[in-house]
Amino acid sequence: MSVVFEELGYQETPLGVISLRRRSEPRLNNKILYEIKLDDEFLMSSLFTEAEIQLSKICLAALEGKELDVVVGGLGLGYTAKAALEYDSVRSLKVVDVMAPVIDWHQRGLVPLGSELTTDPRCTLIHADFFDVATSKTKDFDGLAYPEGVPHPQVDAVLLDIDHSPSYWLNPGNSAFYTEQGLRDLSDKIVSGGIFGLWSDEPPAADFMALLDRIFESSESHVVSFPNPYLQEDSTNTVYLARKA
Repeated sequence: MSVVFEELGYQETPLGVISLRRRSEPRLNNKILYEIKLDDEFLMSSLFTEAEIQLSKICLAALEGKELDVVVGGLGLGYTAKAALEYDSVRSLKVVDVMAPVIDWHQRGLVPLGSELTTDPRCTLIHADFFDVATSKTKDFDGLAYPEGVPHPQVDAVLLDIDHSPSYWLNPGNSAFYTEQGLRDLSDKIVSGGIFGLWSDEPPAADFMALLDRIFESSESHVVSFPNPYLQEDSTNTVYLARKA
């Protein structure tokens, strides 16, 4: 097989140039990879997806009952969303992404999971700033304002995979979310007994766990290991899980 390199999408955004590329990896017997970059920074690779999948599996396994309403912050290549849709208990899934091109790539079938997500009637892709809608006292996760006098809707789980970690952000403006006020505002949008889950590229952070414990009834961290063929050893990510009282 010849070496493949295709730039499938490229667009300037307020946060920088975002691009989607499909390439074969000669070091892995020309395995085909899909990668998303923001300027020169890698956001997502189809080679490393286990922790994104486990974000859904770990958090949704902690919930009981049927007809769950779930929100995913960050679409990426769609692996967290796909894993959530594998649960029959999920009634609705809203995936919120600030990058319109990423949603467009899925809708056009330019990424492997695009068709699967866009044809599932439970799944809605929403172009909005997750951090804005997650903490807003007047808007739902779809960015629509609450009707006056109507209590704001709550969801069973919010799963977040946008920043590299609670202290390493793609956009400095995201930092306000990882504070006591930001997380309390998010908690208001989660039902009693519901879950907040967060992916991180870094090891569990004691200070962030302490912050979660001030807001939620309980919290825990899960270290997810996965093979890294470049290093010829396992790499790890972290999944945080917090449960509302």
